[in-house]
Amino acid sequence: MSIAAAPVRGVPCLRVFADTLFVADGSRRGEEVRTAMLRLDFDYGGRRVRAGDPRPSGLRDREAEGQACRVLESFGVLELAQLDDCAEAPGAGVDYVVAIDGDVHALCAFAAYAVPQLKKLGWRVEIEAEYPWQTVGNDAPLYAAAMPDDKRPDWFGLELGIEVEGQRIDLLPALLDLLDHAPDLGALVRPARRCIAVRVDDRRWLPVPPARLQMLAKVLLELYREGGRLRAPVARAPLIAELCATLHDAERPLRWVGDTRIREQAFAMAMGPRRATRTALPAELRAELRPYQRDGVAWLQHLREHGAGGVLADDMGLGKTLQTIAHVLIEKQHGRLDRPAMIVTLTSLVGNWQRELARFAPSLDVCVYHGADRAARRATLAGHDVVVTTYPLVARDREHLAAVPLHLLVLDEAHAIKNDGAQAAEAVRRLDARHRLCLSGTPIENHLGELWSLFDFLMPGLLGSRDDFQVGFREPIEVRGDRPRAQALRERVRPYILRRTKDAVARELPAKTQLVRAVGLTGAQRELYEAIRVAAHADVRRQIRTRGLAGSTIAILDALLKLRQVCCDPRLVACDAARGVTASAKLDVLLELVGQQLADGRRILVFSQFARMLGLVSEGLLARGVGHVTLTGSTPDRQKPIDAFQTGRADVFLISLKAGGAGLNLVGADTVIHYDPWWNPAAQAQATDRAHRIGQTKPVFVHDLIIAGSVEERMLSLQRHKRDLAEAILAPASRDGARLSERDVDDLLAPLADPAHDA
Repeated sequence: MSIAAAPVRGVPCLRVFADTLFVADGSRRGEEVRTAMLRLDFDYGGRRVRAGDPRPSGLRDREAEGQACRVLESFGVLELAQLDDCAEAPGAGVDYVVAIDGDVHALCAFAAYAVPQLKKLGWRVEIEAEYPWQTVGNDAPLYAAAMPDDKRPDWFGLELGIEVEGQRIDLLPALLDLLDHAPDLGALVRPARRCIAVRVDDRRWLPVPPARLQMLAKVLLELYREGGRLRAPVARAPLIAELCATLHDAERPLRWVGDTRIREQAFAMAMGPRRATRTALPAELRAELRPYQRDGVAWLQHLREHGAGGVLADDMGLGKTLQTIAHVLIEKQHGRLDRPAMIVTLTSLVGNWQRELARFAPSLDVCVYHGADRAARRATLAGHDVVVTTYPLVARDREHLAAVPLHLLVLDEAHAIKNDGAQAAEAVRRLDARHRLCLSGTPIENHLGELWSLFDFLMPGLLGSRDDFQVGFREPIEVRGDRPRAQALRERVRPYILRRTKDAVARELPAKTQLVRAVGLTGAQRELYEAIRVAAHADVRRQIRTRGLAGSTIAILDALLKLRQVCCDPRLVACDAARGVTASAKLDVLLELVGQQLADGRRILVFSQFARMLGLVSEGLLARGVGHVTLTGSTPDRQKPIDAFQTGRADVFLISLKAGGAGLNLVGADTVIHYDPWWNPAAQAQATDRAHRIGQTKPVFVHDLIIAGSVEERMLSLQRHKRDLAEAILAPASRDGARLSERDVDDLLAPLADPAHDA
């Protein structure tokens, strides 16, 4: 009796090669496509049978062969016999085509992902030696290097490549070429693609997952290109940390080669100060810092340690001055204050800095460089620990002050240099300082150009040139509301801005209640508003037609100014029609409100844009026997009214927003009245925070007086737009900003709402 032999199992054998595919396209010659071809055979114990061979044979396992064909087709290859409009070259022996369009990314995806899986299934895969779409395996590591620039020590160059058989191959030229020739990044990394092929050499490619290439492109496009090389200021080093996170792959390692100092700097700045490291405060500091203030001092020390500048952008009232003084004391304690620290501030705040330094750091040797006799102190400036001066004096004495080497240069109320072309902005850039710091609760008040000005002082190059910033960030974010660009800007400045809000770090502060009081216009005041509005709107429309929106700025501002003045008090308006109108609805409401609040035992700050308006308010209060003090830009002795209010000799303080909106600590007040709204919500918030700040023990009530249906009410909406613009960059959540448009102008100059409708 004979025993039947067990059937021989056919082993799939796949040959991968490149050849020409002829594709009919309606023309006489057709299209020739160089692409990947496949021939499939089955090996039955040494005897090979082609997959498409129809001849019967007792050795063949047709079901297993069919299953193998289905596995191959699952990788997206196409059977040539089923393609009516395609043909192979005579004698090529092709069964399948990988990509009929010759797409290099699809061809490399087959080599990178399909071939290894087929081999795991027991297939024999033969790839011809000259096959042009071979991919490097995961055993080939990536490498990166960040080298200091020989010509510019404050810049670095980036190299990114792969090590193949002991040879380093720079991939940046291929990556940049790939990005240059892609119509758009979204099309390049479309979800249907398994990988993006990056050329390594004539025959080999690196397969990169689309999501990873998208993240990589985001990093690379933020750097400056010089030919096939990428360079950037050292301030942009945190991008390296982002690059490392993008390239992290458990299957393919990343090695750093050469000098690692810039890499270490990158990670340090990206991560911020180590939380476990608590900065020891000097015994000479006469203050107890709150935990968030200790964190702020640690952050300032972290910036100094890594040679970076930054913006301490805490909310008004959280102690930016105290944190700065503590930072200076630490520098002196450790022997680093071998040159002075210079504080440049507003003229009105010189006395405040002088008092705070004497109070919290009496051991520091402080020189106030201010006043007509300042020339006598120039020769000794370098011998002091701290020099306090003003923006106008830095501009006026720029040659003398630029010759004084500084350890630290601090710009207080740094939004003072938001106009980068102003004399003060140019002068502070010329000062010679090892380290630079900006203090500003409002680094963005109106537009993103103000943020560029701050960083052009702190770390030139971080945000590029003014034109680069305009094209790369301002226009996309402010005009088009581009959230990815807002995110990119936020990430770029994140390591160099520390911003804490009172809601987040000073929750013990009493509540702040915002109240909007709408006042209706009637009678002659209403008629005056409408008469001025109609004439002004017609003039503005005429100007826009002939000069365009940008060329009509003066006309628009003049129209809005007149309407705001009518809302405040007709006596502010310089025109014949206003002379006979003496009634002011808002002034009447203010005087009544002040009387009510005083009767309830409250102490009041009244803010206005117009010093003349404060004079009218003062007259009204005096007529009612209400004692008060006033602070405007023309007040000769600022401290006198401040002391009178702080000691309780007056319960009402009239303050012009420009003179007293910053630098004052008036926690004795618990009521804030904004007589007239302003475009800039940050300026109003600063004014409010004269009372709602650390040290306040009572709830604070904020009253915004506006004329119902007028330009003032519409300004509140524009305030929200500006607040959103600042938060889009400084806050974690993304929001969109907007510029003043023709539609905004028409809305601001629209007629007053019908009083009956308002009621």
